[in-house]
Amino acid sequence: MSGAARRRAVLHPGAWWLWALSLGTAATRTTNPLLLTLLISASAYVVAAHRTPAPWSRSYTAFAKLALAVLLVRVVFAVALGSPIPGTHTLVTLPEVPLPHWAQGIRLGGRVTAEAVVFAAYDGLKIATLLICVGAANALASPTRLLKSLPGALYEAGVAVVVALTFAPHLIADVQRLRAARRLRGRPDRGLRGLLQVGLPVLEGALQRSVALAAAMESRGYGRTAEVPAPVRRTTAALTLGGLLGVCAGTYGLLTAEGGTYGIPVLLAGVAAALAGLRLGGRRSLRTRYRPDPWGLRAWLVTGSGVAVAALLTLASVRDPQALNPGVVPLVAPTLPLWPAAAVLLALLPAFVVPKEPW
Repeated sequence: MSGAARRRAVLHPGAWWLWALSLGTAATRTTNPLLLTLLISASAYVVAAHRTPAPWSRSYTAFAKLALAVLLVRVVFAVALGSPIPGTHTLVTLPEVPLPHWAQGIRLGGRVTAEAVVFAAYDGLKIATLLICVGAANALASPTRLLKSLPGALYEAGVAVVVALTFAPHLIADVQRLRAARRLRGRPDRGLRGLLQVGLPVLEGALQRSVALAAAMESRGYGRTAEVPAPVRRTTAALTLGGLLGVCAGTYGLLTAEGGTYGIPVLLAGVAAALAGLRLGGRRSLRTRYRPDPWGLRAWLVTGSGVAVAALLTLASVRDPQALNPGVVPLVAPTLPLWPAAAVLLALLPAFVVPKEPW
């Protein structure tokens, strides 16, 4: 495969992130465990279809384990610290620890009801689904290619974000490599002893990687900017700050019932102002792009599938809130709403329209 054909076959990394963040947005609109399980299954299928052997691709399993831990912690907290959800189905009664009067509203132990546990499980599963969607983006999108695609005004901030996002995948890869080496040598790789003996080489490798990264950034002129007129700098700052404030105000309006009338116009105006500010801010960047990733039809399809899932589940949460947020008092089994479930299946589109990345 030629270089041009290879670049056309590779999907733009921003499309993967927009797809995953849209699925995460859809997960925040529902606590229905059936719909959340569908979202997790859809993201897992796409990751399984397009994941490569690159180091960052191994982070999906780590994010899934983190999501499971968050779910368990949320349930444990509800059991140990109590829940404001009233219930009649008592599962167990734990010894209750008396607390002073200034700790009213908090209890340790006491009666644990099925309603409180189910409510905590629903809430924890929503957070877990959001984490898994972020893990899917980490596993599918190359951080270096994503950095190359950022606007010039966001280059410095993008480097910091990319370094932070690649820390976990590289750390996981180092731990797996060192544990495999210790097993081949017949040394323990589990337990406290194995953790202590693996931790020092991992920290040493992280320090060496940081020094190498700093040297590479210095040699490439990281942080150097071009001179622009003062009026352009002031206009850029005003547009960017005003755009971000507009995005915050518009988002708040969309999330509250009182701001439904002004939410969308303010949000769109804020996005337009922020994009204009970023466009002007890019004049200070001296960097150029070598073989930029094209944003083609497949990128639009992948992004559109994720945005469609988020939009349809947001619409469903307004029209039928009981189906997307099942109650626990009285305690009933959740039902699967048909058309929101069909909307979630749109998230599987990237598995069929995107060719497997060559490696």
